[in-house]
Amino acid sequence: MARLRRDCMITEKIDGTNASIYIGPYEPLDSNCIGIQYTANAPLGMWVGSRNRWLTLANDNYGFARWAYEHTAELFELGEGHHFGEWWGSGIQRNYGYRNGERFFSLFNAGRWVEHDRPTYAIENSNPTAQQKFTERAPACCKVVPVLYDGMFSTAFVENELATLRALGSKAAKGFMRPEGIVVYHKAASTGFKLTLDNDDQPKGKQ
Repeated sequence: MARLRRDCMITEKIDGTNASIYIGPYEPLDSNCIGIQYTANAPLGMWVGSRNRWLTLANDNYGFARWAYEHTAELFELGEGHHFGEWWGSGIQRNYGYRNGERFFSLFNAGRWVEHDRPTYAIENSNPTAQQKFTERAPACCKVVPVLYDGMFSTAFVENELATLRALGSKAAKGFMRPEGIVVYHKAASTGFKLTLDNDDQPKGKQ
């Protein structure tokens, strides 16, 4: 059982549509694969998805598959694995002030990634014998959800970040004054919790 008084990371919750990129061993007969990278070993394939299905150029979700296809070479820099994020901007949910087709993919894992033009830094680990790890720069075509707080968990800090977001607006889209809320990731429990600025007491389907 995880201890409550441990570190957490609070990030802005962006109101778009859930999206993901999966990079793994290439499967030649899989029509959902949108990109191939040939390596010294076996080739790698790239798949992109929404919350509950794989996407293709013919069966897309707000143009995410098309965007990923056009940025395949950069996105392979993410490396093997399943990379989750939010696809947001013009024409998607809150729009965030964008009206001319501007859309962005923001990676959720802000504990691993920083944006391509930001400095990397050492990741804290309470185990002194563990190998030191550092954050990684995301591909230039990607954003990372904004980190609002990184430190010891406390409901006071959670409420403070909600209040700051309400007063100052979105950090993902500066000047946009209707941000959705926050995500609190409790590191010891490896679990995230979301809080929205409006109707947080209601199930998502009723908001």
